[in-house]
Amino acid sequence: MQFFNLIALALFTLMHAPACGGEQITVTENGKPVASVKREQIALLFPGICLIDPAKYKQFEDHIYGMIFQEPVNAKIAANGEIVPEQTGWKLNTDAFAVQFYKSFYSLKGNVIEVPKTPVYPRVDSELLSLIRIKQIGQYVTYYRTKQKARANNIQLAAKAIDNHVIFPGEIFSFNRVVGKRTEEKGYMKAPEFMGGNLVEGIGGGICQVSSTLFNAADYAGMKILERYSHSKPVPYVPPGRDCTVSWNGPDFVFQNNYNQPVLIRAHAAHGRLAVFLYSSEEINIEHRHVPNWSNLLQIGSGGGS
Repeated sequence: MQFFNLIALALFTLMHAPACGGEQITVTENGKPVASVKREQIALLFPGICLIDPAKYKQFEDHIYGMIFQEPVNAKIAANGEIVPEQTGWKLNTDAFAVQFYKSFYSLKGNVIEVPKTPVYPRVDSELLSLIRIKQIGQYVTYYRTKQKARANNIQLAAKAIDNHVIFPGEIFSFNRVVGKRTEEKGYMKAPEFMGGNLVEGIGGGICQVSSTLFNAADYAGMKILERYSHSKPVPYVPPGRDCTVSWNGPDFVFQNNYNQPVLIRAHAAHGRLAVFLYSSEEINIEHRHVPNWSNLLQIGSGGGS
């Protein structure tokens, strides 16, 4: 219906409109200009006629969308245990913008359009966090050498990336998707990691300890493990067969929340200790699995490896 209204408006005004001139349409946000375009820059190239070129309009609309889009921010739990409130985001209301732009274009007057916006709400708000931070359903702790500064740095960055992540009922968690590509721009450093059965230096080396710790916590909590791969050789920070290798554009760790309540991941790495905890609401019914622990002394005394 919106499309036909715009076509009707265009046809009605076109009968009385002269050829496109250099009049400018300005788009503002909160009264401040964010973009402008001349009618002739967005019109079909027909002599003596002033009609919007759909392709050029779409390109301009996309430009406005990108300029005013504001990503929502989920609520999270701070280091002191307090909940940091969520922040609502904004996006362009494309239907309302199209109506305003078409009216302005065919009026052939220098018009100003105040950009119409639609709120974008975060997935996780303070109320939800307060409900699912109550019951601990899974946990696992591993240890690493703080003297291996690059490796320790990578572990801390990856742990921070998964911290405060909420997995909704039936939702699938992908370690690679949540943590993202490990790059120097993100602060990751070169550290030892297994590659083809050999120990080599690689950007992000060490984060497999984070995925392995998370795997054991998720497995203990009874999560549905969908994808998990072991290293080609044993690693020192978890028992044999309890490791989980990950690599960008390679092996991933994937599991599903098979419960009817959201699950919250908390992860913290400091002073040689990496801890991952899973939480949910009081209403969740957990079916724990047996997960073997590893000697703290063995883990503290070991080093290297992804």
